[in-house]
Amino acid sequence: MSGRRREGRDPGPPGPGALLPALDERQLEVLRRVGREWGRVCGDPKLWREALPVDPNLGGFPDPADIRPTRFGRFVPVSAQNGALPAVEARSSEDEQMRGPAWRLALELRRVLLGAPLRSTAIAHERMRKLVALPVLSADALSSVAYGPQAMLAILVLAGGAGLRYSLPIAATIAFLMLSVGVSYRQTIRAYPHGGGSYIVASDNLGRVPGLIAAAGLMTDYILTVSVSIASGIAAITSAIPSLDAATVPIGVAVIAVLLAGNLRGVRQAGALFAAPTYAFMIAIAALVAVGLLDAAGHGFRPTPAPRLSATEAVGVLLVLRAFASGSTAMTGIEAISNAVPAFQPPEWRNARTTLTWMVSLLIAMFAGTIAMVHLDGVVPNAHETVVSQLAHRSFGPGFMYAFTQAATAAILLLAANTAYNDFPRVLFLLARDDQAPRLFLRMGDRLAFSNGIVFLSIAATAIFVGFAGKTEPLIPLFAVGVFLAFTMSQAGMVAHWWRLRDARWRRSLFFNATGGALSAIVFVTAGITKFTAGAWVALLAVGLFILTAQRIRHHYTLAGEALALHPHAIELPRHTIVPSLGEHDGSAAPAAGRRPPSTTAPVESPEAEESPEAEESPEAEESPEPEESPEEIHHLTIVPVATLDRASMRALAYAASLQQPVLALHVSPTEEEAARFGDYWRTWGDHLPLEVVVSPYRAIVAPMIDYIASLHAQRPVLTLTVILPEIVVRHWWHRILHNRTATRLRRALRPLPKIVVTTVPFHLPS
Repeated sequence: MSGRRREGRDPGPPGPGALLPALDERQLEVLRRVGREWGRVCGDPKLWREALPVDPNLGGFPDPADIRPTRFGRFVPVSAQNGALPAVEARSSEDEQMRGPAWRLALELRRVLLGAPLRSTAIAHERMRKLVALPVLSADALSSVAYGPQAMLAILVLAGGAGLRYSLPIAATIAFLMLSVGVSYRQTIRAYPHGGGSYIVASDNLGRVPGLIAAAGLMTDYILTVSVSIASGIAAITSAIPSLDAATVPIGVAVIAVLLAGNLRGVRQAGALFAAPTYAFMIAIAALVAVGLLDAAGHGFRPTPAPRLSATEAVGVLLVLRAFASGSTAMTGIEAISNAVPAFQPPEWRNARTTLTWMVSLLIAMFAGTIAMVHLDGVVPNAHETVVSQLAHRSFGPGFMYAFTQAATAAILLLAANTAYNDFPRVLFLLARDDQAPRLFLRMGDRLAFSNGIVFLSIAATAIFVGFAGKTEPLIPLFAVGVFLAFTMSQAGMVAHWWRLRDARWRRSLFFNATGGALSAIVFVTAGITKFTAGAWVALLAVGLFILTAQRIRHHYTLAGEALALHPHAIELPRHTIVPSLGEHDGSAAPAAGRRPPSTTAPVESPEAEESPEAEESPEAEESPEPEESPEEIHHLTIVPVATLDRASMRALAYAASLQQPVLALHVSPTEEEAARFGDYWRTWGDHLPLEVVVSPYRAIVAPMIDYIASLHAQRPVLTLTVILPEIVVRHWWHRILHNRTATRLRRALRPLPKIVVTTVPFHLPS
C-alpha cells in the first residue's frame, strides 16, 4: 500500500525501515477488507502451511540490543543463532563460480577498493562526549576560517587601500551574525531534541514547498562544501609547494575519488581520530595569532602598511555588500550540531547546546583573530599564496610551525569535505522518504552506507570542481546562496514554531530566531543580487530546478500510489475456493532412479525471462546436460517475494495461489522493527498464505533473498522452485529510476541457480 509519512513530523534519525511505508487506520481497514475477500476463496491457512515441503525457518541473528560496538568502527561481526543455516549471506561462493571470468575480476576489484560485502554484520551506534563531538561536528564551520576572510579581502582589495579599511567593520558585522545564528540554533536544539535540520524544521512549520527550498539550499551547500573545501585544501598545499599548482585539478579529482571510496566502504573512524585535524588547526591558528600579537606588541600595535595597490573599483555600497556576503561564508557548517543531537551522550540536547556554544565561540575568536592579524601585518590576497599561508610565514618563518600550520589547514579542509558526505545522503534520504526524491536514496548499500547519495554527491562535486578549475574564489558566490538560503528557511520555520507553540520563554526564543533569520535573509538577498552575474545565478537556477524536479517526482509517486493502493473490489481472485495440492509434495518424494544429482541440472526459465549476457550457462552445465524430466517427477514450491502489501504484490500472490501448489511468501527486512511491522500487516490481511520474514542486518535485499532461496533448495534438492516476481512497469523510460529494479536484479541473479523457474507478474502504471 502507498501510505507515506506526513511532511513536517520529526522523522528521527534516518534508517532503512522507511522502505516499508507506515499505514494509517483507514489503510489498515482496507487491508482487512481485502483479507476478507481472500478468505472467501483461499481455504484454510493451515492447509497452505502443511503443504510446504521445506522448513522455511533457516535461523536468525541476535537482537540488536545485544550487539556491542567496537572501538574504531561501526561494523560488528555476529553469527546466526540456533546453529541453523545462515539466513543471510552477502554472496554465495557457488554463485561466484557460476559467473564468468570478467564478472569475477570486477568483483575482486570491487572488493579491493570498497571491501567485501559485509556478511552477518550489524550496525552499532557510538555516542560522543562533548570533547569529541566538538572537533567532529565543528570541522566544517571552523575550517571556513581558512577561506572566509580571504574571500572577503579578495573583494575589498579591488578598491585598493581604501577598500581594505572596511575589513574591520565588515568582520565585526560578520562576527555578530555568527553570534546571532549560533544563538538561534540553540533554540532549534531545544525545540528539536532528536535533531532538527533545515529541511525538517521548514517542512514541519512552513509546509512542503518551503521545506523543499531549505533542502535545495542544504544540498547546494553540501555539494559546494566538498568543492570549496578541497579547492582551499589544495591551495594550502600549493602555497607551501608551489610546483604543484599546475596539478590542482588532477589532485582535487583524486581527493574526491578517495573520499568516495572511503565513504562507500562505510568505515567511520573513531571520534578521537576525527578530532586530531580539528584540534591541530585550532592550535595552529591560536599559535599564529598569539605570536603575531606578541610581535605587534613590540611596535605598539601599529599596523604594517599594506603594499601599494591599484584600485579597479570605487568603494561603494555594492562593493561592501559583496565583501560582506563573501566573508559570511565563514559561517557554513553551524547547523551541523543541531542535525546530530542524537549522537551526543545523555542528556543529548543539553550537551549539544553546550558544544554549539563552544563552537560558535571558537569560530568567532578564530575569525576575529585572523582578521586582526591581516590588519596588523598588512597582508593582502594574491593568486599564488593563501592569506593563512602569508600570516604563517610572517609569524613562524619557513620552519616547522609553518609546515604544521599548512598541513593542519589542508587536513581540516579535507575533513570538512568528508563531513558533507555524512549529511548530504541524509537529506536525500529524508526527501525520498517524503516521495520528493527517487526511492533508491532510501537504501543502504552492502557496506551500511547510503551509497547512491554518496555517488551522486561525488559526481556533482567533481563536475563543479573541474568546471571552476579548482579555484576557490569563483566558487564562493555559489556557496553563499545555498548556505544562507538554508539558514533563512530554518530560522523562519523556528519563528513559526514558537508563535504556534507559545510555551514558557517563547518570546525570547522567537526574538533570537527572528533576528538570526532576518540577518540570514539579508545575506542571502545580498549574495543573490551582488553576485548574480559572478555565478550566484547558477545556484539560484539549481535551486529552482531542484524544486521543480522534486514536485514532479512527488506527482508521479502520488499517481503511482493511487494505482497501487488496495481496493477490495479491484483484487483479482478466482471464483472458486482454491487449496494447495498435497500429493507427493508432502516431503516424502525422492529423486527418481537413474537421474543425475540435482546439483548438475541446468536452470529452468520461464518464457517471460529476458535474455542477458549474465545468464550464460556455466561450463559445468554445458559438460553435463540434464536429460528431459517427465511431469510426474517435478515437485513444486512457489516463492513470492513481497516488499509491500499493494496491488502488484496481491496480483502476484493471487497468481501463485491459483496454481494450487505450495506457496511461500518471502519478505526481506532491513531491521527488526520493520520485520515486526510487516508481520503485523500480514496478520491484519489475514495470514492466508505462509510467510517467512528474513532480517538482513547489513540492509541488502537481493543477495539475502538469493541465498535464502538457494538454502531452501539445498534443504530439498528434488524441488523445482518457482519464483514469482511482482514487477512495476512504467510507461516512460525516465520513470524507471523512480522505482526499484529488484525484480530485474533477482531475475538475473537467479538464472545461474539450478532448478529455478522465474516468472514475472507485471503491473502497468497508468502514467
